[in-house]
Amino acid sequence: MAEALQSEVRRRLAELAGNLRWTWSGEFDSLFREIDLDLWRRVNHNPAAFLADVDDTRIGARAADPEYRRRLEAACGSLQNYLKSGRHWASRHAPSLDLRPVAYFSAEFGLHESLPIYSGGLGILAGDHLKSCSDLGVPIWGVSILYRQGYFTQRIDAQGGQEEIYSDLDVERVPLEPALDGRGQPILIQMPTASGVFPIDLWLARVGRSRLVLLDGSRDPAAAHRDVFSARLYGGDLRTRLLQELILGVGGYRALLALGIRPGVLHLNEGHSAFALLEAIAQTMEEEGMRFDAAAESMRARAVFTTHTPLPAGHDRFPLDLIEEHLRPLRERLGLSSEDFTALGRADAGGADGTFCMTALALRLAFRSNAVSALHGHTTRGLWRGLWPERKTSEVPIGHITNGVHVPTWIAGEMDQLLRRRLAEDWPTRLSHADLWEKITDVPPAEIWDVKRRLKQEMLEFAARRLRKRQERLGLSGPPPGLDPEALTIGVARRFAEYKRAQLLLSDPDRLERLLRDEARPVQILFAGKAHPKDDVGKGILRALDERARDPRFSGRIIVLENYDMNVARHLVQGSDLWLNAPRRPLEACGTSGQKAVFNATLNLAVLDGWWAEAHDGSNGYSFGEGLTHTDTALQDRRDAVDLFDVLETQVLPDFFDRSPEGLPLKWIVRIQRALATLAWRYNSDRMAIDYVTRCYLAAAGALTSSHPADPWTRPPGV
Repeated sequence: MAEALQSEVRRRLAELAGNLRWTWSGEFDSLFREIDLDLWRRVNHNPAAFLADVDDTRIGARAADPEYRRRLEAACGSLQNYLKSGRHWASRHAPSLDLRPVAYFSAEFGLHESLPIYSGGLGILAGDHLKSCSDLGVPIWGVSILYRQGYFTQRIDAQGGQEEIYSDLDVERVPLEPALDGRGQPILIQMPTASGVFPIDLWLARVGRSRLVLLDGSRDPAAAHRDVFSARLYGGDLRTRLLQELILGVGGYRALLALGIRPGVLHLNEGHSAFALLEAIAQTMEEEGMRFDAAAESMRARAVFTTHTPLPAGHDRFPLDLIEEHLRPLRERLGLSSEDFTALGRADAGGADGTFCMTALALRLAFRSNAVSALHGHTTRGLWRGLWPERKTSEVPIGHITNGVHVPTWIAGEMDQLLRRRLAEDWPTRLSHADLWEKITDVPPAEIWDVKRRLKQEMLEFAARRLRKRQERLGLSGPPPGLDPEALTIGVARRFAEYKRAQLLLSDPDRLERLLRDEARPVQILFAGKAHPKDDVGKGILRALDERARDPRFSGRIIVLENYDMNVARHLVQGSDLWLNAPRRPLEACGTSGQKAVFNATLNLAVLDGWWAEAHDGSNGYSFGEGLTHTDTALQDRRDAVDLFDVLETQVLPDFFDRSPEGLPLKWIVRIQRALATLAWRYNSDRMAIDYVTRCYLAAAGALTSSHPADPWTRPPGV
């Protein structure tokens, strides 16, 4: 009897592990944590690896508990009800997409820390988009590459230097399954390259109702470009990058067809996958006997392109000889001369730089193109005006849909329970209802503050564990720096790139010391982030931060956590009091980490850039820099640093440390309530996904015959 119960519990846990809905349903992960918390942490919250490693006696102990079995059965029932339910937003507002699903191409997807095929914000956004489409019932297939070494694990040495650790991904220990045909055989596609044709396996991830297909070329170790797959995300030279993007776009589109998916919408999340549009055109030409121009117009109606990069250097460009070498077979299928083909990727009307730009290709071939915040839209129209030299910047046909975050993925369980008690039990299904969030002003301040203090304590305990592990690894004696639960705790978690200015507060060490060491109003700052392996400037920023953390003047007040990933991000946005974002305006595309903070009662202090430029109203957080820029970036940085210190000293600290007789920072809590009331309904990925459906997908899939004539997106550029 005991063995049968143990076997049934293991089977049920495997059922939950097989669908990534556990990454955002709080009812699931506790079932694994309760079996063996230490193992759960060691496998980085990966249920597939957990079930492979957990001792049978541990499962047997839980299987003997009727209450545990009841909760497990309820969780499995909840998953099945979720998957089978036809009552969702899309069934009412976008039923036509059932026949013409969305194909969403992205070079990376951040679904969970246990599946390391993401590096940062672009991948997190892609993962959040899939999850919201699942919750809304929007039929969508994500497409990406199964990078066998993914992105790197970060270690920080004793001098603050970044070490990149790579390890091969074991597909048996992640929530993936092979794509099989009707006979149960693996589905393969054949991928042509300049070195010949080699096979690609397809893996599937179940993301609630959504699906993610991953292309894997590791089957054939003799393949000339096997390293394209086993190499790192965003690694290698230009040739490797080009081959990866060829595989993502051309291979990804072929993979969908092999799976029997005929997408009605092709959505490119950045330009890395733009070759998918060329493959779609070639397929249309071959199937329908069209010439290139007609097939391009037919395909363009289905194409949506989102750009996230405001920096010119962030857009992939390839030498023309490399393009000809690897894309000649595709060019010939399209019936284009070398000159006509390379013209598709010219970054301006004259094509003076002599490279092939993936973003330019996507902008030329997509019916609708968008930036990811209002200010980013303005910046992007100016950046790409050269493609439309006859138009004013304001008339460049690039709109914007501001990013949002998948709230169930990022909100702390304690905040979820508070909102269920005080707003509505079903609040997650009504995220975008502004009237729902107005009720937050009726929540007693003491309840909000009690939740926030508990989240902060959990974060500080997490940080202490991370610091101890680093000290043990480095062989350092003595306890790690203590963390103060009463101090104003500022979270800074970003990719360490120069323009993001994580080091802005270090510009005035003396003033920083006074700020952090004020006994009456103590402050501590937690930093986390990775620098790209080839970004020496970013690595220098990390080294400078770690040096300050080891300086006796700042010991215990500046903390640097290593190996930034989704798990670290979750703890920091949930537990920090204040979220600091200091990009050099206007170079932040959106900045969704600050949106995650909102849902966890963490206030924002940020430059008026990205989403904060359109979200901040003066009372729902704090801003610095006054929305100003300067042609002299050094002067801009100095001016912004002074204003940042001023805002901290004259606004933030008084609000946080001014306490009522009951010990409550009432002014601070009022700002938290104002932030939730004004921001929560707008800056979530359900609203974002709905915007994409109503403004892009329905029209692209042919459900709508035309758009409003005043919509600038209806003016696609010529080829």
